[in-house]
Amino acid sequence: MRLLLDTHALIWWGHQDPRLGAAAMAAIAAEGSTVFVSAASAMEITTKHRIGKLPEAAVLAARFESEIEALGFHPLSVTLTHARFAGSLTIPHKDPFDRLLIAQAIVEGMLLVSNEAVFDGYGVSRLW
Repeated sequence: MRLLLDTHALIWWGHQDPRLGAAAMAAIAAEGSTVFVSAASAMEITTKHRIGKLPEAAVLAARFESEIEALGFHPLSVTLTHARFAGSLTIPHKDPFDRLLIAQAIVEGMLLVSNEAVFDGYGVSRLW
């Protein structure tokens, strides 16, 4: 199973936060799963940490690449195709980070691990 973590899912996994759904936690931990983290999440975490909205993400903000590697996750770059697809989505959702994650999951054929039920109406396969 190929999974793409939404930003909050990544943070909650790192903190073993119980807000991470049981099905999501099991899928991330499953031996056959390949877990990806988007460059969009790196930007979202470091931006929000810098402005004081994510103080709990200090370690990720400081050492994003090495933390992702230590967790056994794979980085997912934002490609021109991802960006074009995100920009072309005719959805009311305006958050650019979420739009990129939705586009990446669709383009790459991944399950998006997110608690955002509103994503279900946008054509993305979501797991929580």
